[in-house]
Amino acid sequence: MMIKKMKPSLIALGAVLGLCAALPASAQFQKAEDAIKYRQSSFTLMGTHFSRIAAMAQGKVAFDAKAAAENADILNTIAKLPYSAFGEGTDKGAPNRAKPEIWKESAKFKEAADKMVAEVGKLDAAARGGNLDQIKAAVGGVGQSCKACHDNYRAKETN
Repeated sequence: MMIKKMKPSLIALGAVLGLCAALPASAQFQKAEDAIKYRQSSFTLMGTHFSRIAAMAQGKVAFDAKAAAENADILNTIAKLPYSAFGEGTDKGAPNRAKPEIWKESAKFKEAADKMVAEVGKLDAAARGGNLDQIKAAVGGVGQSCKACHDNYRAKETN
């Protein structure tokens, strides 16, 4: 009897959750500052997990295939997150280092972001394979894509 009463509520809850998932990314943030913090946090996590793999590739720490694969898997997920937080109005607000070119050259910025995500995917595949030489090559590709984006779209000082 109790289940019959709960069923409409569960259906309604499921419908609401489904609609929320379908909202555009820009609707996820109430304020520009929220979006800025979200993308900054995403980039911080990306840097942390990438640097762990890069340290192994550079011989600064002992190679651990399992740790490399775990960090690459996390990085592969996180790499897709920050770009939804570059919506309209997020060029101003909380201190950030995003250059105005991100919004002026949005197609080029998206292309750079897509390249970085693709390079991270290659790193993830290499790390799952456990071959250090392949990981080293993939780390180079990720590093180059990050540097290119930083050179073009990241200011040295916060605005």
